[in-house]
Amino acid sequence: QVQLVESGGGLVQPGGSLRLSCAASGRIISINAMGWYRQAPGKERELVTTITRNGMTTSADSVKGRFTISRDNAKNTVYLQMNSLKPEDTAVYYCKAYIVTAYVAYDYWGQGTQVTVSS
Repeated sequence: QVQLVESGGGLVQPGGSLRLSCAASGRIISINAMGWYRQAPGKERELVTTITRNGMTTSADSVKGRFTISRDNAKNTVYLQMNSLKPEDTAVYYCKAYIVTAYVAYDYWGQGTQVTVSS
């Protein structure tokens, strides 16, 4: 059984910072692309940023220069450093990882963590 567990969400004032973590566990052979997505109330889930196993990244224009994705392959963990947060960044943040096990290769999702940016 593979699990993705996120942590680090919370309430922060505009201009503040948060760091999210997402750790994968289970009978994992390898993890390819990892990424963060978010879903605000009444909106569809959207891509925030992704990172390949080799460290190549892509990001939505709305977060470029403010959010940084990184990963620790030895720990099967992906991070999202969020700086200069804005009220419009308020959403549930989900991590996703393409995980290879002995039986399947599949996109797994975390349970989500709430980020609220408000004064």
